[in-house]
Amino acid sequence: MAVAELSSSLKTELNFSSKTVFQSNRFSNHRRSSFRPFYRSRSPRVTCSIAPNQVEAAPVAAKTEDPKSKSECFGVFCLTYDLKAEEETTSWKKLINVAVSGAAGMISNHLLFKLASGEVFGPDQPIALKLLGSERSLQALEGVAMELEDSLFPLLREVVISIDPYEVFQDAEWALLIGAKPRGPGMERAGLLDINGQIFAEQGKALNAVASPNVKVIVVGNPCNTNALICLKNAPKIPAKNFHALTRLDENRAKCQLALKAGVFYDKVSNMTIWGNHSTTQVPDFLNARINGLPVKEVIKDHRWLEEEFTEKVQKRGGVLIEKWGRSSAASTAVSIVDAIRSLITPTPEGDWFSSGVYTTGNPYGIAEDIVFSMPCRSKGDGDYELVKDVIFDDYLRKRIAKTEAELLAEKRCVAHLTGEGIAVCDLPEDTMLPGEM
Repeated sequence: MAVAELSSSLKTELNFSSKTVFQSNRFSNHRRSSFRPFYRSRSPRVTCSIAPNQVEAAPVAAKTEDPKSKSECFGVFCLTYDLKAEEETTSWKKLINVAVSGAAGMISNHLLFKLASGEVFGPDQPIALKLLGSERSLQALEGVAMELEDSLFPLLREVVISIDPYEVFQDAEWALLIGAKPRGPGMERAGLLDINGQIFAEQGKALNAVASPNVKVIVVGNPCNTNALICLKNAPKIPAKNFHALTRLDENRAKCQLALKAGVFYDKVSNMTIWGNHSTTQVPDFLNARINGLPVKEVIKDHRWLEEEFTEKVQKRGGVLIEKWGRSSAASTAVSIVDAIRSLITPTPEGDWFSSGVYTTGNPYGIAEDIVFSMPCRSKGDGDYELVKDVIFDDYLRKRIAKTEAELLAEKRCVAHLTGEGIAVCDLPEDTMLPGEM
């Protein structure tokens, strides 16, 4: 229930602990602009821990507005408290806006609480979460907002829920695009590309229109590489370099398998690259990876295992997890999103790198341009990255990269109608998508 304004006397009478989520002067102007009433008619109430005799909300007249035209700040996050200037938390950074699509899904259920707690951006970084759902998931999204409210995260200054990407992406500095339709029984991969492509084309247009000009976009919804390409093609105002397709989970899976084989802990594995598509054509690169600073092939002498069993385990890990668990990965995907963000906002350790699906134009590896392809990246911690140049190739690696490159080029032709490049022609080489992976 949104409260449009509080009387000046009430503002001075309420005294809250500095640990509560009520905002200070520092954020009041920013937040007041986004406060809007709920778009469904309901009896007015304040959903926070204030005694009934302390706050009386003025009745709000029911409105018959298009639900898609309004965002909905939630509960306690809709209230503005103007505290005295000396009470302002001066040690915190400027508020950042993080938009999340598919916010009522299982991946988000793990991710949002990591974002709100300060685990991702730091213990001094206040955050506004803008959550995008669908008409079908809106009630569940309210439940997510209630849990965020009840968690009393001091850094979480604002929560907005909406079914309109133009509302959710307003001034977004990070956009985490998780929501996508999973492939159902009998659905062809070309059909999945088209259905999800339309979602990401629309979200690209919304980002282009209302997001921060330097917004960083991480696409999680599959097929994530081609969805990221569609999104960036529909957002020409945003640098193409700012779009990422999540392949960090694949990197983490590859590090796990190498560590198990070598009998070491995960942190001993470095320089791990996933090349190409987030599908079963992806290439986990053991040629450039290192264990305890040594080339993997010097530590693991079973080269046949590396080329066959290791590669296949990483490629098919998602499908095997679905068979075991009955659903696609959620918690580990959320962890990998956190890892991907941290890799961009934290300087990469000297000599190491990380994997991300990024735009290939201008790449130093000879990979086809104008696709989104997972490659090795380094960052200075400013949200940007550069491609690693000091990598080596052999015939085995080149051959595998060529296969995943061909798949992504075929996917690109299949969505040409969504990227403004003419009529779609679907000549997909084979069905390599992980079945059911979200």
